[in-house]
Amino acid sequence: MKPLTRPPRRRKPTPSRQRKGPTTIILFNKPFDVLPQFSDEAGRATLKDYISVPDVYAAGRLDRDSEGLLLLTNDGKLQAELTQPSKRTQKIYYVQVEGLPSDEQLVPLRTGVNLKDGPTLPAGVERCDPPQWLWPRNPPIRERKAIPTQWLKITLSEGRNRQVRRMTAHIGFPTLRLIRYAIGPYQLDGLTVGEWRKIDNKLA
Repeated sequence: MKPLTRPPRRRKPTPSRQRKGPTTIILFNKPFDVLPQFSDEAGRATLKDYISVPDVYAAGRLDRDSEGLLLLTNDGKLQAELTQPSKRTQKIYYVQVEGLPSDEQLVPLRTGVNLKDGPTLPAGVERCDPPQWLWPRNPPIRERKAIPTQWLKITLSEGRNRQVRRMTAHIGFPTLRLIRYAIGPYQLDGLTVGEWRKIDNKLA
């Protein structure tokens, strides 16, 4: 007689992680020197000092020394849509750089520059006046009287670590101040620094 063999055990499907309740989307105007997380062992300023809504997480990062729009949500699918490289979500930044770059000097940013982690995708770059809605930074940037500064509007479709700062430094114009204005269809409009607003629906 052939030995009895047990049929292979069927693994139970792992339940997918789903948010509980309705989608929550928060738009936050992050101040300078605030970490884009809810806790810090060193006691530095975090999102917890401003936002008390539970179970939301930042969709992407915004460095401690950068300002502007940070989107938080409890919707994992929305987080992925906004942060996955393959989605090419556009992000708009207003950037104050040291020096006065000419149009010719900005061409490399528009065509792509080769950073340590590889070439960047072409970016939208234009010189502009300081935004009318600009708030004073605390503390102010360190300006050198002998060197003028210029504001740029930069649009990226990727999101590498400190990418804008590395790109402007690559062409010889260090970033002094960086403000994110938009992530995809979500914009900073109407939010003063340190203020947040909850919105009810996703924007297509």
